[in-house]
Amino acid sequence: MSRIHPTAIIDPGASLDADVEVGPCAVIGADTVIGAGTSIGPHALVGPHVRLGRNNQIHGHAAVGGAPQDLTWRGETTWLELGDGNVVREFAQLNRGTLKGDGWTRVGNNNLFMSACHVAHDCRIGDHVIMANNALIAGHVVIEDRAILNGAAAVQQFATIGRHSYVGGLTRVVHDVPPFMVVEGHPSKVRKVNTVGLQRVGFSPGQIEAIRNAYRVIFRTARPRDEVLAELEQSPWVTAEVAYLIAFLRRTGESSAGRALQA
Repeated sequence: MSRIHPTAIIDPGASLDADVEVGPCAVIGADTVIGAGTSIGPHALVGPHVRLGRNNQIHGHAAVGGAPQDLTWRGETTWLELGDGNVVREFAQLNRGTLKGDGWTRVGNNNLFMSACHVAHDCRIGDHVIMANNALIAGHVVIEDRAILNGAAAVQQFATIGRHSYVGGLTRVVHDVPPFMVVEGHPSKVRKVNTVGLQRVGFSPGQIEAIRNAYRVIFRTARPRDEVLAELEQSPWVTAEVAYLIAFLRRTGESSAGRALQA
């Protein structure tokens, strides 16, 4: 029995593995490749110029690979890439890249994009990221592994969301979000360490305590940030996680905009 519904529209230039399922009225564009085990829901749009790996779930009415929403785009061929095991829920939208980037929007593995969230052109998303309903990220945003954006959070272009961070619902993100931290507010502020999230993925009590110590030293003082980071680097309890946090904050501090990707 065919796994492609007769009402689906598939461009002759698309390449689908034999194990792909396509629902009613779905549309798959030209030069699109879809890997084994992937399902495309009813009325979903995939492509053109999309690369989907294995075991992805594209739910009904999602738009994966739409044209970039950028006024400088003039119809150039650009791309969207998703790895394996991603879930894109109803009405979510992921756009292709632009030539202002490298032409690609890239998404890793095992991410969850809940209903009506938006990934703009030229974004880079790692693995095990969760974007809750109506979360929005603008162009050229980077989201590192296991970050969570809660419902209706909005991220300004060129911002970086650090790994294992947690962005509260309705939060307006205009600066980089440090790894391992919880940020909330309008605009966002660092509130505390993402202790619950770190515990859930297996961080040891010692690792978490080192991050907490760094948080108190960095974010609970009025002293100049560079001075604090320099002292912290010499501390005997600097773990790999704390070293990464320091390096992340140094990169952010080099930009007057508070976004390391936008010097």
